This record gives sequence, C-alpha cells and structure tokens, in this order.
Amino acid sequence: MLLYMSTSQEARSSMPLHSVSVAGVVMRDDGRLLAIRRADNGTWELPGGVLELDESPERGVAREVLEETGIHVEVDELTGVYKNTTRGIVALVFRCKPSGGSERTSSESTAVDWLTPEEVGERMSEVFAIRLLDALDGNGPHVRSHDGYRLINA
Repeated sequence: MLLYMSTSQEARSSMPLHSVSVAGVVMRDDGRLLAIRRADNGTWELPGGVLELDESPERGVAREVLEETGIHVEVDELTGVYKNTTRGIVALVFRCKPSGGSERTSSESTAVDWLTPEEVGERMSEVFAIRLLDALDGNGPHVRSHDGYRLINA
C-alpha cells in the first residue's frame, strides 16, 4: 500500500525543528556575573531556559533568571544569538541588571554564584563562557554557532 502526503505534510516533515531559549547575563555593579550549576548535568551556565510560546523574549529571560536563581532582573539589551547545530537550539542572550531578590537554588540549579570574568573562563565550557564575555564587550549582538562543545567558525 502506498501512502501519500499532502504538500503541507511534506513541507512540515522536511522543515528543521528548532527550539528557542533565552538566557540572562546578569551583572552587578562590582562586575561579578550571575551563574548557576545546572542540576541535570552539573555544568556552570547562565540562568535561562526555553522560551514559552506566549511570552516575549524579555519576559522569558526575566522569568527564567528568577526561577533558577531567586534574582529579579531588568532586561537591558540583546547581546547575542547562539545556535547549537547538533540539538537545534537557538539561544537569545540578554544583558540584565539585578533589581531585587536574593540568591537561592531551585529544582534546576544546585548552586548560584556571582563570578568574576576570570572565574567564568575557569568554570564554564567555551560555548557558555563566550556568551558572558560577548555581553561584556559592548560590540553585539554577536551571532555564533557551536556543536554543543566547541564554537564553529563561520
């Protein structure tokens, strides 16, 4: 038996699947940057997560930072767009300012810390550290791709 797909079904099946995530580069006045140790894999990263369908990127990053760290933020500006070519995740990264709250862990984070830029390079893998460092240079927004482990040069 032959099965035929309609044109719209064929188009949908050939479309790439991507998810959009958001993350916040939260910087205090003393230059320290907010980071979490993820509960699922133990890596140090920016607070963030999947953008929900009904929310703006700015609202999503504020929600994710608060959920994972206990810190309220004011979202400043987009500093980078990062694509994980292996997993199909596009991450929008925003510079933020802390505006209240206090550090706490969550079901998604086992540690919350304010790192110096030097500590970022020591604790985070290249693909996550670059997001923080890009946000500090003021030359964004940057657009980068990676395979989950290493940056891919365009």
